[in-house]
Amino acid sequence: MVKGLTIGFATLALAVASAATSYNVTFFEPVVVNGTTLKAGDYKVEISDNKAIIKKGKVVAESPVRVESNEAKYPSTSVRLLGGTQVDEIRVGGTRTRLVFEKTGVATN
Repeated sequence: MVKGLTIGFATLALAVASAATSYNVTFFEPVVVNGTTLKAGDYKVEISDNKAIIKKGKVVAESPVRVESNEAKYPSTSVRLLGGTQVDEIRVGGTRTRLVFEKTGVATN
């Protein structure tokens, strides 16, 4: 019985560890993520296997991302842009998490 219980906990821990992490972000103006233009609005950002998947309804943008940790928590969520539209990083409010987007893709409309 102990062996079966241990295997059950190990399986549960593995499932939790492999689950995608998600955050909410609001873009106040159109932005570009890995060549995909996203309109202003609220989006869900899922992080899985060093990839960010940004969704709003049927609109989806994907990009390689590096997850970094800051020393202190960010007071609010903020988006850093390059060239006025290209998402460079997202600092997730209430966490120490910073999502740094890889520089790939070409902007499209």
